[in-house]
Amino acid sequence: MVYTCKRQSILQLFEEKPRLNVCAPMVRYSKGAFREILRDYNVDIAYTPMILADVFKSSEHARRDFTTNDTDCPVVVQFAAHDPVDLAHAAQIVAPFADGIDLNCGCPQKWAYKERIGAYLSDRPELVQDMVRTVKAAIDMPCSIKIRKHPTDVRKTVELAKRAEMMGVDWIAVHGRTRHQKSSEPLDYNVIRLVKESVRVPVIANGSIFSLKDAETMYEQTGVSGVMAARGLLQNPAFFAGYEFTPLECVERYVNRALAYGTPTFILHHHIMYMMESLMSNVERKTFNCLSSTPAILDHLFRYYGIRSKY
Repeated sequence: MVYTCKRQSILQLFEEKPRLNVCAPMVRYSKGAFREILRDYNVDIAYTPMILADVFKSSEHARRDFTTNDTDCPVVVQFAAHDPVDLAHAAQIVAPFADGIDLNCGCPQKWAYKERIGAYLSDRPELVQDMVRTVKAAIDMPCSIKIRKHPTDVRKTVELAKRAEMMGVDWIAVHGRTRHQKSSEPLDYNVIRLVKESVRVPVIANGSIFSLKDAETMYEQTGVSGVMAARGLLQNPAFFAGYEFTPLECVERYVNRALAYGTPTFILHHHIMYMMESLMSNVERKTFNCLSSTPAILDHLFRYYGIRSKY
C-alpha cells in the first residue's frame, strides 16, 4: 500500500455538492490506475473492487492487491464480510489509506451467497447492524453499505437501510435490481426512491447509468444525492464529463498509468476493449480481442490510433 495523500472528507462532499458522480466497486477493474483517470473526468468518489475482509486481515499477500497514492482521493474501500470482528480488523488495517469503508450487502454472485456475504445479508439486517456498529466503534471514519432490491419484499430493503442508519452508517448505495435479475432487465426506480425517503443519510443510486441523460433520469425519478456507475464507466470513463464516447486522450492516459503500475496484460486488454468498443469495427474488434501481449496491444494502439506509450 502506497500513501501520501491528505484524505478528503466524503461527508463534506455530500454537503458541498448536491449531486455526486461515483465509480462503483468492480472486481478486477476499479483498481488504482483506472480510478485515477476517472478523477480526470468528473468522478467524485471511487470504490475499490470488493475485498474479502477475512482474507485481507489475515494475509499480507492479499493486502498487496490494494494500492493507492496521492491522487487517489477520495477512495472507498469495499469489504465483503459476515463476521463483525473480521470486518473491523480489516477496516483498521486499511483506514489510514482510505476515505471511507463500505460493506457489500448486494453482490449477486452465487459463490458469494454460499460464503454468506454480499446479497446473503439482505435477509439478515441484525447482522448488518452488528457489523456497522462494530466498524464504527473500531475506526473514526465514514462507513457505508451497498445494498440492492430484496428479491421478494421491498419492505426488507427499507428495513436493512434503516437498521444500518440506526447504527451510524453515513450513506447508503442502492442498486435497483434483485440479485436474480439480469442487467438487461428494467431498473426499479421506486425502490431506490423509497429508500431515499425512508432514511436521513445520503443515498446513492446504482444501476443503468451509462450517460448524463441516464443520471438525470435517475435524479428526477428518485431524488438521490449521487449516482453510481459501473459498466457505463468501463465503456466510457469520461461520460460524467460530457463525452459521448471515450476520447483517445483518455485511453492514452489509462494506458500509461496502467503500465506505470504494472497492470496485468489481461486487465489492460479488457479495459481497452471496453473503452474502444464503440470506436472499432467488428473486424478490428475480433483482431484486437486476439492480442495476447502488452507489446502487441501497444503496437496496435499506436499503429491505428496514434496512441503512444511512455514505457
